[in-house]
Amino acid sequence: MAWFSRKKPEETTAAPRRTAQVAEGLWIKCDSCKEIIYRAEVERAGKVCPKCRYPFRISARERILTLADTGTFEEHHANLTSADPLGFKDTKRYRDRVKAAQQKTGVGDAVVCGLARIGGLPTVLCAFEFGFMGGSMGSVVGEKLTRSIELAIAKHVPVVIVAASGGARMQEGILSLMQMAKTATALEQLGRAGLPFLSVLTDPTTGGVTASFAMLGDVILAEPRALIGFAGPRVIAETIRQPLPDGFQRSEFQLEHGQVDMVVDRRDLKETLRRILVFFNE
Repeated sequence: MAWFSRKKPEETTAAPRRTAQVAEGLWIKCDSCKEIIYRAEVERAGKVCPKCRYPFRISARERILTLADTGTFEEHHANLTSADPLGFKDTKRYRDRVKAAQQKTGVGDAVVCGLARIGGLPTVLCAFEFGFMGGSMGSVVGEKLTRSIELAIAKHVPVVIVAASGGARMQEGILSLMQMAKTATALEQLGRAGLPFLSVLTDPTTGGVTASFAMLGDVILAEPRALIGFAGPRVIAETIRQPLPDGFQRSEFQLEHGQVDMVVDRRDLKETLRRILVFFNE
């Protein structure tokens, strides 16, 4: 009598695959404290690490849901999409990268803009989509931001921009760099109209976005531990050949050195924006 039986190969391999898939979906690793956390806990906390309070990156749509009053967001300029003015190609054609990013994120380009209410107050709200080519600023992003600022002037309402970007989009060359001056000029017109611009910096806000509109806010807020700067810390360390201080370029470091006005927990961001908008509205 046989006391054992040999399982078929497909029977021995199928169960571990399912277990791995479930485990991968149930747990998530924090980029800051490196803890493995139950995904449901992170979701309940508003996609913030329950161990160290590090805010995970969220999409532009999710950001708008957390800030705008329910049902008030009205998207504008959604039909603008990137062309390929330079016929750029590296390992992949630029136009193919754009299409892939659109399919991945469900948005036309790296920023979503529109009219909304925050705490009952009408506002132009723009949120960057980091999943779209690293939230890079090309011609479309610059155009959408500029049109949104012009809309704010026409409607006489403030502007809130939530940045999450690696900087200018290299595939558009000098055309992407021109968006720095373009957006800064639009904000100058907003200021002349007596309207406030609230800039919210999230992880990461770097490159040409930091060097232009992101640091021009009348009030500059930042989420905890967000990387904020022009060049990254590794590049800086290699250039100056000196060790960098702890927390260099993070929100708390920038607050200490006067580069941002407030570091605000994600759970408190909407209420903080509401209070500031009320102040400017008085």
